[in-house]
Amino acid sequence: MTKMVFDDLKAFRTFEGKTLPPGEWITVTQEMINDFAKATLDFQWIHVDVEKATQQSPYKKPVAHGFMSVSLLSKMLGDLLQIKSVKMGVNYGLNKVRFPNAVLVDSKLRLNGKITAIEPYNENGVKVTCDCTVEIEGAEKPACVAEFMSIMFE
Repeated sequence: MTKMVFDDLKAFRTFEGKTLPPGEWITVTQEMINDFAKATLDFQWIHVDVEKATQQSPYKKPVAHGFMSVSLLSKMLGDLLQIKSVKMGVNYGLNKVRFPNAVLVDSKLRLNGKITAIEPYNENGVKVTCDCTVEIEGAEKPACVAEFMSIMFE
């Protein structure tokens, strides 16, 4: 995967309506799931109790939190895009978030996305909307589908 690099927001705006290249695969480890549980205080056994999940879960493995998939969007987009003039970016929000498939421990995820809108925001920024699908390697259904919005400032 080659990171897409733009000199400034003006150059980036020419990418509106275009599809991003597929991202790199990220392996979801038990350590990542445990760390996410600590950060969110969500210690449901299906996520963190490996023995119980192996014995009692219909998946026969621990499952990552659904919100972990959506939380990876910022990293996944950052791995695909760089705008040299941007001094700061912030998450603006999400629309139409769904988790169609469970992410089992040791699954590999990657981003497939499209920049659907780039709108002016204040004097020195843009609001970017991206249709995002977090694919699970070898699975028919994705882990997460969301419309993700961020703001970038020069």
